[in-house]
Amino acid sequence: MLRIYLDMCCYNRPYDDQTQMKIAMEAQAKLYIQDMIRSKKLELISSYILRYECGNNPFPMRKDAILDFIDKNAFGYVGDERKTVVEEKAAEIMKTGIKFKDACHVASAIYAGCDYFVSTDKRLLKYRSKEIKMVTPIEFIVEIEED
Repeated sequence: MLRIYLDMCCYNRPYDDQTQMKIAMEAQAKLYIQDMIRSKKLELISSYILRYECGNNPFPMRKDAILDFIDKNAFGYVGDERKTVVEEKAAEIMKTGIKFKDACHVASAIYAGCDYFVSTDKRLLKYRSKEIKMVTPIEFIVEIEED
């Protein structure tokens, strides 16, 4: 079974302005991915950095909905007891120009053995690694439906 990690940008996509077609399509793809997670067709991984970032969401309804989804559906969790190993990997990732929190997300996903890192952050998606595949929600759907 495929193991995936969704970053905060991805969780927030359905709340973004849906008048742009690309955003609306990414939001629909993300919601489809969530349905696949709920029906146990995918294994969702979460992390301490994701909980931290979500906890700082200024919109209480969004924050609660996202945390509720993660709490009910996460297959695995990279907790802050893994902070040292995650941040060592993050430091390596940051050498490519990725910012700290984003690097911690990617490092957590790699640590947990995820197959895919799903994001809508164009800058972050430029990161390439043999350890994990970086994709948008749309790219993820296209890839898994081709199999």
